Amino acid sequence: MSICILVIEDEPGIADFLLRGLTEEGYVVSHAADGNHARLRLQIETWDLIILDWWLPGEDGLQLLKRFRQRDRSTPVLFLTARDGVSERVKGLDSGADDYLTKPFSFEELLARVRSLLRRQGQADSIHLEYAKIRIDLTQQRATREGAPIDLTAKELSLLSMFLRNPEQVLSRTRIYKSVWDENFDGLSNTLEVHIKDLRRKLEKYGPRVIHTRRGQGYVLELQRVDE
Repeated sequence: MSICILVIEDEPGIADFLLRGLTEEGYVVSHAADGNHARLRLQIETWDLIILDWWLPGEDGLQLLKRFRQRDRSTPVLFLTARDGVSERVKGLDSGADDYLTKPFSFEELLARVRSLLRRQGQADSIHLEYAKIRIDLTQQRATREGAPIDLTAKELSLLSMFLRNPEQVLSRTRIYKSVWDENFDGLSNTLEVHIKDLRRKLEKYGPRVIHTRRGQGYVLELQRVDE
């Protein structure tokens, strides 16, 4: 079953960042850009998690939260705001928020908080990526192949996640660097090659090679061998 998240955020850049990132993690994500639209969606739709900004056009996040909690006491709400004073955090939590994250924030921390809130609701067990009996449990951040656990570093896990989200698609070195390292590929570093080599070695303990090199293009995750 898919996990449905409503992001209530009026800043387009932040909203787009959250929608893309959470969708890539396997969640079904919707967006409301102002308090009035958000109030309507909260009234007529059911959500597994809500990410809520404080400052919004129309009804602000605090008022939305108070109104929402009058009829829904269980759906987890993560407050996401630039208001970082102790009194604001207390006010947000006392109004019904389950967690509070201040801007600017790292996506990794937000994702960890999302997983934690979903675990409390018993909603996170089904979130996973899988191809050719290689599986990543996104909640536990654990990888397996043929059911056997694979001990991966954080970067190896991110790299494998990217391949599993894009099976049988050639991924350029530039795209991988930007996604996994958040850097532009300079053409000189061998960081990616070293990580690919280590990831292959760990995966191939339990089956044939599935990460292949496409000369001049990049890498691809697929069952059949391609030109290397």
